[in-house]
Amino acid sequence: MNLTTHFFKRLALFSYFLLVAWLPIWHFLLTPDKTTTTLFTLLFWILPILLPLKGLVQGKPYTYAWTNFVVMYYLLHGLTAVYVVEGERVYALIEIVLCCGLFIGCSYFARSRGRELGLGIRKLKDELLEEQQAFESHKKG
Repeated sequence: MNLTTHFFKRLALFSYFLLVAWLPIWHFLLTPDKTTTTLFTLLFWILPILLPLKGLVQGKPYTYAWTNFVVMYYLLHGLTAVYVVEGERVYALIEIVLCCGLFIGCSYFARSRGRELGLGIRKLKDELLEEQQAFESHKKG
């Protein structure tokens, strides 16, 4: 793993674990007077971010790539809260910064590590050329 790949993995993991720690702190300690139940908060705010935990720790590029879909949920929440909930703007900004760090780290790690492992998407022209060659060799034989 090269230095750039290692940096983005660390950025992603650092942001991820801070976000995992930040969410319960925000929802249970800083604003405990909300009307939502503890079960609701656990199911809809804490559980989704824990889904990619194993793959992120293991360094799987595919997990880093799809984690960005999960991160968008929290980024949209932070952007909405910054705009709507006046008393929680600072909390929402922290969430936004952590989500951006996680998104950038995951995106670049998945791309870089995927290339190192040869997991990139093949170009259409290469696919077509290979298919044509296979067809012609089958036709001859």
